[in-house]
Amino acid sequence: MLNPAACARRAIPSLDRLLKLGAVAALAESYGRPLVAEIAREELARLRDALASSPADFDEAGFVRACGARLAREMQPSLKSVFNLTGTVLHTNLGRAIMPEEAARAVTRAMTRPVNLEFDLDGGERGERDRHVERWLVRLTGAQAALVVNNNAAAVYLALNTLALKKEVPVSRGELIEIGGAFRLPDIMARSGVKLVEVGTTNRTHLKDYADAISPRTAALMKVHTSNYVVQGFTASVPEGKLAQLARKRNLPLITDLGSGMLANLEDFGLPHEPTPREALAAGADLVTFSGDKLLGGPQAGLIVGSTALVERLRKNPMKRALRADKMTLAALEAVLRLYADPARLKQRLPTLKFLARLPADVEAQAQRLIPAVQSALHGRAQAQIVPVKSQIGSGSLPVDLISSHGIAVSVGGKRRNAAAAVISAAFRALPAPVIGRVSDGAFIMDLRCLEPALEHEFVEQLQHLDLGGVNA
Repeated sequence: MLNPAACARRAIPSLDRLLKLGAVAALAESYGRPLVAEIAREELARLRDALASSPADFDEAGFVRACGARLAREMQPSLKSVFNLTGTVLHTNLGRAIMPEEAARAVTRAMTRPVNLEFDLDGGERGERDRHVERWLVRLTGAQAALVVNNNAAAVYLALNTLALKKEVPVSRGELIEIGGAFRLPDIMARSGVKLVEVGTTNRTHLKDYADAISPRTAALMKVHTSNYVVQGFTASVPEGKLAQLARKRNLPLITDLGSGMLANLEDFGLPHEPTPREALAAGADLVTFSGDKLLGGPQAGLIVGSTALVERLRKNPMKRALRADKMTLAALEAVLRLYADPARLKQRLPTLKFLARLPADVEAQAQRLIPAVQSALHGRAQAQIVPVKSQIGSGSLPVDLISSHGIAVSVGGKRRNAAAAVISAAFRALPAPVIGRVSDGAFIMDLRCLEPALEHEFVEQLQHLDLGGVNA
């Protein structure tokens, strides 16, 4: 005689029979039969395992609900819109620069219609995809030519692989950068097929150090902008102009990696100065590499500007195809570059600059508007207060320059305030549009610098879903 568990398992309908149920067929109509069959099979296996320890009658309605819930979760996009209230404007983990509307419209056109990506409309022949943005990069930097790859690491790789394969490139020890994601300049140089020659010391490098390192195997000199750290104290570095003079004297190209590049003078917007490609080229650099999705405020891309002769050599490198940018990136980049033609309105039209240049008083006024809604959503389990905070640019840009801002701090009293702050942070991340802040000094802090006023209503509306669980004031 079968035991109760075995009887319960035998009573479960077959997968084929279940797929013919009207409710399951409706799911197949919405999600497709293959995916519904996969989820139903997994739910049946789970159910059989559960009945082994707790025999029960088969619940057809419950089975259908479980399948529907699983399918709904499976079809949710993995990439979600979030509120970046971390205080880091260019947050690498949150996608860096926010695109302006002009870029979004350009990408939509490129995605939904055929475009002349590599087609010369004048000659009716094959064209070059970089030409769509090259004219703007030349105009905005003063370079002779330009090309685009998929990020700045690729730009550095392509430049070194083209100009210095199996040869040597001296770099100051104080400029051997590492950025997020374990990107290290020495590693990129090695993968490029280039031998790194370290010159100077961590804190002091002189022109003589470069001169002494030059040998018949030297293919180029390289200067790297230390955009994500600062060496202070007893320091010395070689100005770009001096290094360019040495490079010309020895008949070598000078490659400058700016990392986080900017095409406008940030000082015009009340922000600290950041070297621009135009300045690097004017100082004598032959090639300049920089990012498109950091301070420039565009899509992920690596931009290379410089002399026509060198850029054309890079363009002919077979690796250029492997590193090239796609049509969506080029469409967005061209739209962003066009905004730089009107610097007077750049702060209003480019989200990155808009966030960076927001006045602390405006951010504080926004906090005053929002704090009643936040307090109401806490239901007395925690307290909220407006606090002065410091925002940072992020993505390795101006690392020691902080921007005054305001935020809303949510916290509880007592000895467990640090643990409670982590629970509060998780609760805000669980909202329909996750709110990403930071935990500091026993409080969950939401820096409002990057909260668009137009999105305040969406932020407030979803607070009704906030569940603080066991957090108590």
